[in-house]
Amino acid sequence: MITPEGMEKLKAELDHLWRVERPETTQKVSWAASLGDRSENADYHYNKKRLREIDKRILYLRKCIDNLKVVNYSPFQEGKVMFGAWVEIENKQKKLKKRLRIVGGEELIGAKDYISMDSPMAHALLNKEVGEEAIVRTTIGEFVWKINKIEYEKK
Repeated sequence: MITPEGMEKLKAELDHLWRVERPETTQKVSWAASLGDRSENADYHYNKKRLREIDKRILYLRKCIDNLKVVNYSPFQEGKVMFGAWVEIENKQKKLKKRLRIVGGEELIGAKDYISMDSPMAHALLNKEVGEEAIVRTTIGEFVWKINKIEYEKK
């Protein structure tokens, strides 16, 4: 599962790799190969390796885009913590406040304040409403978080 915003990011990354990075790297490989002896040609070896990495990522992104299910906002989600929700929570005991978004694993890379729908925190929060408490059980103990606010990106 993935949010519409997450899918847009994956598609943008794929487009950038395919239209910008791959052609530039291919051109560098061709240039380095034209210099002759490739056995000690660092530019050639580095860019061949980079080209393999790009191709591997392109293949992976294409599979993700084809196989992931986009979960769009629906009015039935209102008032409850569900996939794609921004949740403001508070732990009064530790005097902490957080704002988190529950997303799929593909959206976590480089995203601040996103948590996996498979995490203990997300499991504790799912289907709860504003004002309810969620008990998060981890290997280091139990933590009680009160839900202050639930929001969804409505597109």
